[in-house]
Amino acid sequence: MPSLKEVRTRIASVKSTQQITSAMKMVAASKLRKAQTGILQLRPYAGQQQKLLMQLSAGQGDALSAFNVQHSANRVLYVVFTSNRGLCGAYNTNVIKQVSSLLLTAADAQEEADLITIGRKATEFFTKMPVNIVASYDELYDQLSYPKSAEVAESLIELYLSGTYDRIVFVYHQFKNAVVQKLLVEQFLPVQSGSAESGHHDQETEYIFDPSQKEILSELIPRILKTQFFKALLDSWASELGARMTAMSQATDNASELLKELRLTYNKARQAAITKEILEIVGGAEALKNA
Repeated sequence: MPSLKEVRTRIASVKSTQQITSAMKMVAASKLRKAQTGILQLRPYAGQQQKLLMQLSAGQGDALSAFNVQHSANRVLYVVFTSNRGLCGAYNTNVIKQVSSLLLTAADAQEEADLITIGRKATEFFTKMPVNIVASYDELYDQLSYPKSAEVAESLIELYLSGTYDRIVFVYHQFKNAVVQKLLVEQFLPVQSGSAESGHHDQETEYIFDPSQKEILSELIPRILKTQFFKALLDSWASELGARMTAMSQATDNASELLKELRLTYNKARQAAITKEILEIVGGAEALKNA
């Protein structure tokens, strides 16, 4: 059985850790409210944009110009979304495992695969791996805003339009709630045009274009792509905070259970020490009587 001093030291250490995890849980919960509001407000708008794009491009693939050119996909760019900090459960590990699997699949298919990392955890991990990191945008989470996000999206669009990459794919978590985050592998470019497989031909909307459909789509598609990138960024940010709040909540609960066990151990050790002292006193008294 450990000594009383050792148990007291462990109790103090666990209490200190519990205070830290509890504070981190409250901070994450506070930030999560704002992040959750942001993604929930943007998601319907982004969804309607995609729906509009599908309707406009259905049966008019040529109007999508260079944005939906199908290549052999010999060069693929994966945009990896992780967090800048840890202590968020398996959030970063899941993304890194998925990307590692995609890189192995690309190697087996003899495809060239590069990375753009968003989040220090991905940057730190893949820097040590034999993979080319084109750019890192770890600072995006520091001041999350659409203008900064749009600049990165523009650079991605340019990489595709210039022919540097045949396909650009996002790997990120979609926010469901504070407990559930869904890992997605989503194609960013080329744009997937709509199809006439919906079965609602009688409900299709007819548009009159002025200027031409091609001109409208050439302006509309980059805006939609910027919105989709910003949505992925907000999804990742909200998912990170949700994962951290859940992880810190579990850590705080575990600390409470551990404190109960340590206090029980402390009481047992204290009781054993008191019993030992009483026995020594009684034994000493008996020895004096017999002297």
